[in-house]
Amino acid sequence: MDIVKSTVPVLREHGLEITKTFYKTMFANNPEVKEMFNMDKQESGEQPKALAMTVLAAAQNIDNLEVLLPAVKKIASIHVNSKVKSEHYPIVGKNLLLAIKEVLGDAATEDVLNAWEEAYEVIAKVFIDVEKEMYVNQICVDNQIHQRM
Repeated sequence: MDIVKSTVPVLREHGLEITKTFYKTMFANNPEVKEMFNMDKQESGEQPKALAMTVLAAAQNIDNLEVLLPAVKKIASIHVNSKVKSEHYPIVGKNLLLAIKEVLGDAATEDVLNAWEEAYEVIAKVFIDVEKEMYVNQICVDNQIHQRM
């Protein structure tokens, strides 16, 4: 947690560059996920900026992720509407770490990358759990609608 928190100043300075690099890298390495993203928001820079702010908030609150729950629920709702599944999270994690390494170069030490890998796994689990509940609720609502018909 201390290492992740120590990256906050770097994320403030380079976060947007990291997320722009992340999306470029992920779409090149895993083109199958590209359809899940709003390309207008990619081109306008809105989505990379939103992700940069989310990563920064996660780093700032890594020892108290509960404060991020309202934002997590909002983002998770978008993920559910885009059909994001738990199996997509390792793709994101791998490409995010590649982007951090590319942008930060030697400053992305093994300790920093390992800390962010662990932090990402914890954060991803929070999203996966929230989204799983949303998918279950969505199925229940769909079933109720079909039963009424």
